[in-house]
Amino acid sequence: MPKMLCSCGNILRFGDIPCKIQYNFISDVDYDKVQGLVDSEELYIQMKMFFVCEECKRLWFFWDGFDKPPQEYVPSK
Repeated sequence: MPKMLCSCGNILRFGDIPCKIQYNFISDVDYDKVQGLVDSEELYIQMKMFFVCEECKRLWFFWDGFDKPPQEYVPSK
C-alpha cells in the first residue's frame, strides 16, 4: 500500500480506493477547456491531487504527479 510520512510523524496511507484522505482538483482555466460529453478518465488525468493528514491537517500537494516530491502546506493556527 502506498504511504508517506507526514512532518508530524503520522503515516499517510493512500492505497485504498476510494481514498478517504485524497482530494482531486482542477483549475478553473483547465476546466473551461472541457467541452461536450466528458470522459471521466480523461478529466481525472488532468486533475491534480492532494492528501490531508488526519492528525495535523497538513496538505500534501502533488503538483507534478507522483514522480516529484509533494509540496507541504501547514494550516495556520
